[in-house]
Amino acid sequence: MKKIFVTGGAGFIGSAFIRLVLEETPDIEIINYDALTYAGNLENLQGLDATRHRFVKGDICDKETVLRNLPEETEAIFNFAAESHVDRSISSASEFVTTNVLGTQILLDAARAKNVVRFVQISTDEVMGSLPEDDAAVFNESSPLKPNSPYAASKAAAEHFVRAARETFGTDTVITRCGNNYGQRQFPEKLIPLMIANALNDESLPVYGDGRNVRDWIFVEDHARAVWLAYAKGKAGGIYNIGAKNERRNIEVVKAILDALGKPHSLIKFVADRPGHDRRYAIDAALAGNELGWKPQTRWEEGLRKTVNWYRENQDWVNRIRNGAYRDYYREMYGAGLKSL
Repeated sequence: MKKIFVTGGAGFIGSAFIRLVLEETPDIEIINYDALTYAGNLENLQGLDATRHRFVKGDICDKETVLRNLPEETEAIFNFAAESHVDRSISSASEFVTTNVLGTQILLDAARAKNVVRFVQISTDEVMGSLPEDDAAVFNESSPLKPNSPYAASKAAAEHFVRAARETFGTDTVITRCGNNYGQRQFPEKLIPLMIANALNDESLPVYGDGRNVRDWIFVEDHARAVWLAYAKGKAGGIYNIGAKNERRNIEVVKAILDALGKPHSLIKFVADRPGHDRRYAIDAALAGNELGWKPQTRWEEGLRKTVNWYRENQDWVNRIRNGAYRDYYREMYGAGLKSL
């Protein structure tokens, strides 16, 4: 049975990827390596097939622990592990440099030492900066890297190290860049789960600036499938942009959530904009369609309905995060109801 090594597998996107692979690929065993920082949650792994999934608590910056748990000739490393919240990167960038850059390099070194067949780096459309608000321009794989936040800069730097590993050592690498994910089990610091959680509690919904910033939204399971196809079919050294052609202004997203929950738009509270806030993202995913045979399967309306229903039915999960183990962090970031993505 083939083995793959998934970092950040207790997080939102990583756990969705693991679920998909276990359900659809019976000849794969997964080593799930996660440091269980604030956004990692073992509850995301409930119900997984224990005969083909093994969880290891570990930091990707801990070289010895990585090497000890990475089997020889592993089929692939999928690097989902990352510090990923832009607001926190603005407050302090050091953790982002450490995890997203140094951690990626340690994994690349480990891949070479253990003869890993392929290295898949999960990146973000944010490395390409911002597009004009009212323009037909879209990001493609040739778009220059122009990161505007410390988070985006750290992910762009990681991409450069992945490229260097290929050019210098011949490492078989693939990079995927995805738009904004949404779906079940997303940590409620991100826009959609934060707005749902606040609305369910009749709290104000903070929206940065004028709310007209555009994001290209994709349901998390569609992203997970694209990553798997990039591993299975992608060209060595390939870069694939992953997007659902689902551009929405933030204010439209927030209003759609309120409508789905039957809550008044008067809960919306506009707040001072975030420094360096990218205005618009839009992705051309034609290459992923042509070379990988990938296309999104979840329409926005269906995905949002599933997401809203999951949070409505799992309010205990959200409240444990807001009031339990993550209380101090959550209140520091959002306690006054004045911060969001």
